[in-house]
Amino acid sequence: MTRRILATLVVAILLTLAIPTLYALDRQSNADYRARRQALAAKTGTGVVILFAPMEAEGPNDLYGFRQNDDFFYLTGWTEPGAAILIAGAAEAIGNNAARPYTEILFFPAHNRVQERWTGPKLGADNSDASKITGFDRVDTLDHLRDVIVPLLPLPRSTVYSDLPSYGDTSASVGPLDWLKRANAFAGYVSFEDVKPMVSVLRTHKDPGEIERIRRATDYSVAAHLAAMKAVKPNVNEREISALMQYEWGKRGCERPAYAPIVGSGFNSTVLHYSDDSNPIKDGDVVVIDAAGEYAMYASDITRTLPASGKFTARQREIYDIVLGAQQAAVAAFRSGKSNLKRDDADSLYKVAFEYINTHGKDTHGEPLGKYFIHGLSHYVGLNVHDDNDYTVPLGPGSVFTIEPGIYIPEESLGVRIEDILYVDKDGKLVNLTAGLPHTADDVEHAMSGKP
Repeated sequence: MTRRILATLVVAILLTLAIPTLYALDRQSNADYRARRQALAAKTGTGVVILFAPMEAEGPNDLYGFRQNDDFFYLTGWTEPGAAILIAGAAEAIGNNAARPYTEILFFPAHNRVQERWTGPKLGADNSDASKITGFDRVDTLDHLRDVIVPLLPLPRSTVYSDLPSYGDTSASVGPLDWLKRANAFAGYVSFEDVKPMVSVLRTHKDPGEIERIRRATDYSVAAHLAAMKAVKPNVNEREISALMQYEWGKRGCERPAYAPIVGSGFNSTVLHYSDDSNPIKDGDVVVIDAAGEYAMYASDITRTLPASGKFTARQREIYDIVLGAQQAAVAAFRSGKSNLKRDDADSLYKVAFEYINTHGKDTHGEPLGKYFIHGLSHYVGLNVHDDNDYTVPLGPGSVFTIEPGIYIPEESLGVRIEDILYVDKDGKLVNLTAGLPHTADDVEHAMSGKP
């Protein structure tokens, strides 16, 4: 046996042995992902879903590593780049078209052994356990995708659902779909529809496995906020607090921040998307910390406002208490199956919080404070920190969302936001996932003191 052949065998063996390490992510059961695919197939009728995962970034775009597309992960639990899925619901025989059974196939790109020595081993259709590992009825290589599509599309008209970009955007599916068109994969008249709205509806209500992963992301982020409360002091740099928090949730299991952390002190506490985190914290400042981690692809979202000195001034406490009161009013007003996240609706939680802020306290000119509440009250949370869910439906079991009133007064360099993440349980009860983090001004000051 030559050295070259021996070396090739050794590499192949090592890649095979390494395959199990690819699935260290805390993913849900294969049955959960299959149920989502079947639910999507039920919505598409005789249409076919074809969805592509992004390719692995290279060069400067690879700074933070590959992260799977949310919809692709939701339907597959698959975290590697370059794959594709095909989903077709069962269809009865119509005219010349034969009956079609429910079909789901995960397509893998062909192995590139040279690249895999740089980026790690990849599972392929050549692995006899690939179907069992992924939970798909069938796995195949991307080279066969065109031939598989043709018999699944009914003639003379059919619909293909995919990740179609909105104006000015792009998606991982654009290039492959263009290639399939040129390869005459779509016989007869084929219309193309965006699958994202359908998946968005499915993602609106989280299943127990999703809520558990959001809970873990939240628990780890709460620990990071508690560490920040002990570390915030005058002359400490904002970036030091951000770095500490990322370390705290990272060592517990979060893969990455759920969004760019915000640590804004003084005037920066009034800048909603301040993310430089570059200034020293000064005595007398308040510090708005909007930061949370992502666990198993699921986000959390938490904000707290801290006094740099460890004690709120009378004015800071006044504004803090108004913001907290608005949050508590919104929580008290919640009704499962009725409350919603819209702004202009009789059952809007935003309306409750805004009216509370606008009828409590004044600015230095004697004007109501409502004009300083300049953002929405809530958004859904899930695979994305601002999850692309259905805002037209009332909140009910499985809804996961924030309640985050805020007041931002630039001329006073005073910004206060209190943000918690909540979900609705199966009985319609609102559960605060961040209940373990201090809420009242007294509790915040006590946590910052370091006393038991």
